[in-house]
Amino acid sequence: MNGFWAVYKRELKGYFATPVAYVFLVIFLFFAGYLPFKQGFFEQRQADLRLFFNGLPLLYIFMVPATAMRLWAEERRTGSVELLFTLPITVTQAVVGKFLAAWSFLGIALALTFPLPVTVAYLGDPDWGVIATGYLASFLMAGGFLAIGSFFSAVSKNQVIAFILSVVACAVLVYAGLPTTLQYLSTILPPGAVAAVEGFSFQNHFDSLLRGVIEFKDIAYFVILIVGWVSACSLILDERKAN
Repeated sequence: MNGFWAVYKRELKGYFATPVAYVFLVIFLFFAGYLPFKQGFFEQRQADLRLFFNGLPLLYIFMVPATAMRLWAEERRTGSVELLFTLPITVTQAVVGKFLAAWSFLGIALALTFPLPVTVAYLGDPDWGVIATGYLASFLMAGGFLAIGSFFSAVSKNQVIAFILSVVACAVLVYAGLPTTLQYLSTILPPGAVAAVEGFSFQNHFDSLLRGVIEFKDIAYFVILIVGWVSACSLILDERKAN
């Protein structure tokens, strides 16, 4: 456990040791605020954050892999991963420590969007339950994207390749659940296969939580997805360590 906390604190502090983290936060917050207003935040005349949450999957597709690509690719490229694994720490502790540090950083970025709920509270009387589940869904989606990015960062020594693979994988899991995609798939696949594709989509479970109802299947989807990809990352690194 001490090894896990050491990795977690080292990694989280590392984000703020360079200007990169601050540049990321500025870009994320800019687009997080810009997208809702671009889509007519004031014109809809509703005190809610629907437009903000609807724009997050697209923003996450690029921003979260940008955070994840350096987790292991840089360690492997510089050879510091071998030094890390000589310490009294297991591969699983290192993987989970790095993952949770990056997830905490994304959580901080998401928390810094607090002016948006403050704004809707000033403009009207929002449903805080829906806003709370929206933030929960956004945090879980960030964790899912990050877990996928962690896996591809462990697979490749090249950060750019890890970034591209992560973007493609995340985009597929998001756009597979869009109505236009499902409508097209229904013309070439049987209904059961289309339903399976919809069930595996990020968008389906994200939209379900945005309605303000927390269902076990939606939480379980994100938890299983995160645990699965993080475990796969751990297995890849454990195999490379053994070799």
